[in-house]
Amino acid sequence: MTSAVDANRIVTDGFDGTWADLPTIDLPPAAAVFCAGHLEALRAVRHHVLAPETELLVAAEGRREPGLVQALLDLGLDVVDATGDAVAATPTTAPREAQPGRVWLLTSGSTGRPKQVAHSLSSLTTVHGDQPPRVWLCPYTPGAYAWWQVTTLGLALPGQDIVYVDPSHAEDWPIVARDHGVTAASGTPTFWRQALMRHGDVLAEVDFQQITLGGEPVDQAILDLLHQTFPAARISWIYASSEAGASIAVHDGQAGFPAKWLERAAPDRPKLSVVDGELVIESPYRGEGIAAELRTGDRAELRGDRVLITGRIASDEINVGGSKVSAGAVRETLQAHPKVLWAAVKGRKAPVVGTLVQADIVASDPSLTEQELAEYCQERLDAYAVPRRFRFLDSIPLKESLKSDV
Repeated sequence: MTSAVDANRIVTDGFDGTWADLPTIDLPPAAAVFCAGHLEALRAVRHHVLAPETELLVAAEGRREPGLVQALLDLGLDVVDATGDAVAATPTTAPREAQPGRVWLLTSGSTGRPKQVAHSLSSLTTVHGDQPPRVWLCPYTPGAYAWWQVTTLGLALPGQDIVYVDPSHAEDWPIVARDHGVTAASGTPTFWRQALMRHGDVLAEVDFQQITLGGEPVDQAILDLLHQTFPAARISWIYASSEAGASIAVHDGQAGFPAKWLERAAPDRPKLSVVDGELVIESPYRGEGIAAELRTGDRAELRGDRVLITGRIASDEINVGGSKVSAGAVRETLQAHPKVLWAAVKGRKAPVVGTLVQADIVASDPSLTEQELAEYCQERLDAYAVPRRFRFLDSIPLKESLKSDV
């Protein structure tokens, strides 16, 4: 008998049907599946749902590299290549019994080789209760935490259809969204900025009811831009990671989260702290084996009654002649300029001071000049934090992760 959730629709890779229509795939009891596309990944998920005694990891084929494959084999997973109906498995080097219901995720690898974090479908399901019917757009790479966040909506809640877009075709997603009646979408701030730049006219035809941002620092400029463009939509931003799970959800239209949430202890809610400028999370939704107090590596700043997450600590600090500059703060300042759509900030080697601040800019108005930007920054930043070089780009660089290098 088909349940209400089984009737949810999936559109991807030439497939347009329900979860119940989705053909399963024959997999080993504990499998790491490298997928050519969303369809293979979803077939593997369907297999896991129907066989809850199994253990599963799904990842895009582009994440395959020899060191990672060997790590998965040593973890007790058979490594599976899935392309269409063809399945080829390399047996694990450490045979063991499958852990029923375990779902493995790979970390992003932004700070080194990807690690494996264990969850379950229950811990990956971050939305509960009655939800209005929606057609979601999922542009994320198969197996990423954000991909699972959207996918579990379709698995757990009736009336949640999902249209999957391969990240390699992310530039054209607004056309897909319009043509398939999408009403909700999740993406990074860079993803949304690029879409508004390239396909603003098409996006105006999409009836968004819910827009969600995450994966990068979320600044006030992008929230305001989305509110202006889609006044009928609820705009939310979410802080989530493979390690901590979904930990922060903000729906009030403001960047950052309320400072009163710090140190708040409540059942089934993550506890948030700021220690030495770093966001620390105690999350009941964390992955298996993750420390109770997780130091996230993200810089958090208290500004008035809000806490702002500005970027990764390891890459945020620029030393200019002994003075410390926050790349995130400079980027935020630039993106608040009415003629700037996107900015990236980094240090550049220079004589005498050692490093100067450089900014890459994508302008929303072609009349913008370096002098105008410099004067704008001089009014708002310390002199040593003002970029000494501006480089104007024709388009916003977008990686497969839907992030830019910020």
